Amino acid sequence: MLSEERIKLMTRMASFEDNEGKEYDSASTHFRGDYVGAQVLKAVICATIAYMIVFGVYIYYNYETFMTDIYKMDIWAFATSALKWYAVVVVVYSVIVYIVFSIKYTKARQGLKKYFNNLKLLGSLLVKESEEKQE
Repeated sequence: MLSEERIKLMTRMASFEDNEGKEYDSASTHFRGDYVGAQVLKAVICATIAYMIVFGVYIYYNYETFMTDIYKMDIWAFATSALKWYAVVVVVYSVIVYIVFSIKYTKARQGLKKYFNNLKLLGSLLVKESEEKQE
């Protein structure tokens, strides 16, 4: 005979697997440092590419002024300023990504912990039902 409690539990677990379970899959297979570190590395690469694009658009937009003043301007000061802004952008973006993915990893671990507790409960319900059938 089917148990209503067991069916509800299995439905809840299937819903978790279809929704949050897929999202939490990568967090479940890595340690926290590895997971967050990989996300921060991706963020640094993306921030570098984005900064290069924005810097290129800035140079393109001010190309005429840039070319007329190139002999008058201090190239080292310009390069230093550009590198400082790059460092600020990358550090700020990396810190934001670190915080976001640390929270995401913690939520994933908590969700998976609930899922595994439900698996244990389902196993105990199955054992209980099989013992009742034998009697």
